[in-house]
Amino acid sequence: MSNSPTAPDLWHRLLDVLRCPLCDGPLAPPHGVPASFETLRGVKSLGCAAGHSFDVARQGYLSLLTGGANAANADNAAMVTARTLFLEAGHYEPLARALADTVAELCPPDGTVLDAGAGTGYYLATVLDALPDAVGLGLDASKFALRRAAGAHPRAGAATGDIWKPLPVVSGAADVVINVFAPRNGPEFQRVLRPDGALVVVTPTPRHLMELPASLGMLSVDAAKEDRLHRTLSGHFRQESTDVVEREATMTDADVRNLILMGPSAHHLGLEDVHRSVASLDTPLPVTVSFLVSVYRPH
Repeated sequence: MSNSPTAPDLWHRLLDVLRCPLCDGPLAPPHGVPASFETLRGVKSLGCAAGHSFDVARQGYLSLLTGGANAANADNAAMVTARTLFLEAGHYEPLARALADTVAELCPPDGTVLDAGAGTGYYLATVLDALPDAVGLGLDASKFALRRAAGAHPRAGAATGDIWKPLPVVSGAADVVINVFAPRNGPEFQRVLRPDGALVVVTPTPRHLMELPASLGMLSVDAAKEDRLHRTLSGHFRQESTDVVEREATMTDADVRNLILMGPSAHHLGLEDVHRSVASLDTPLPVTVSFLVSVYRPH
């Protein structure tokens, strides 16, 4: 993943995208914006003219969750480790490439991509590889995920944010919002997009992981999920297109274990139970991975 030498410094551009989550004012380092401002490393905080200040973690992400925000359901360290290992195995790489191809058709080469629910930044990094002069901002409630997202790509910044609440993003600042297996906030997604921007949503189909037995304790895909998605967004967006991305992946026992532990099922399954259930499988196991990549335009 390489940075374009012609792209302006990352955080000079992202400061025009971010806003104070308390008063909506612009954010900047305490002593002004340095001439070269590619990274938050070495900067201890950003603040606004009203005196609100937000810490920069040593890993390079910005902490914008305010005191009333609840990150109790955010991914913990173990979930993030499992997700990283699973994604490194390449089973979702075709999805990442398909998402990047879709966004590349929708976003100006030097545009701004907002990843709402960015996790470790895996998908945002692939998208930015397809847009040589674009910058990206990843928002997520998990500090453990953002520690990785902050270094996922030279043209990506990362900040904590609660997708269910008003986003710390300037209205009309994003050319494309991507939302991969994450909560969807229709009003806020519409607000932060430019009028001619696009929202790209990735969801699993009912065929996703269909070979894995129910005994593993994984949460199944609700057949009505796509209808609920349309209803959630219909007041603010119109659907423009939907494409299916599906392949068969051969998964080892380690892959299946990480798959379980990286997702919402990990919140209610014990580690020993997971190991015992996976040990009963005949692996390597062919598993269907199946997703919808849907493009929406704001009303």
